[in-house]
Amino acid sequence: MRPVPHPVSPGVESVWDYPRPPRLEHVDVRVTIDLGGERVVDARDVVRVLETSHPPVYYLPISAFTPGALAPDRGASFCEFKGSARYLSLRGGDVEVARAAWNYPSPARGFEELADRVAIYAGPMDACRVDGERVEPQPGGFYGGWITANLAGPFKGEPGTAGW
Repeated sequence: MRPVPHPVSPGVESVWDYPRPPRLEHVDVRVTIDLGGERVVDARDVVRVLETSHPPVYYLPISAFTPGALAPDRGASFCEFKGSARYLSLRGGDVEVARAAWNYPSPARGFEELADRVAIYAGPMDACRVDGERVEPQPGGFYGGWITANLAGPFKGEPGTAGW
């Protein structure tokens, strides 16, 4: 079934206007992530990746995380555009979430800016915020996009989207 983009109003972005292959975009926003009752990152150096049908994935500098918050974890994955990813666990307070984050240590051409950046799955966090707005995780558990009020879907990962 072919998806029908939701209507948009002024100030709302449709994920169906995002490109494929995806594009990187520096954004002037403040991103915070809380886990285990602690703030594990507070960053303004933010890159988001925009890809058709997906909410943006926010990539933050590894150096923006509190010392010891990130640790290598098991597993890897491959993106046809960005290359090979590794997974990382994230610790805040007394909480550690396995495979909560990923990065591309040697990204494919065009995505080199991601080499020293990390993306986080919002679902297992206490809160992920963009300019103070608490984000919703992209549905489905596999993708790592963050949904904010200024986005229109439907979003990849929702029930019935496996064939998109």
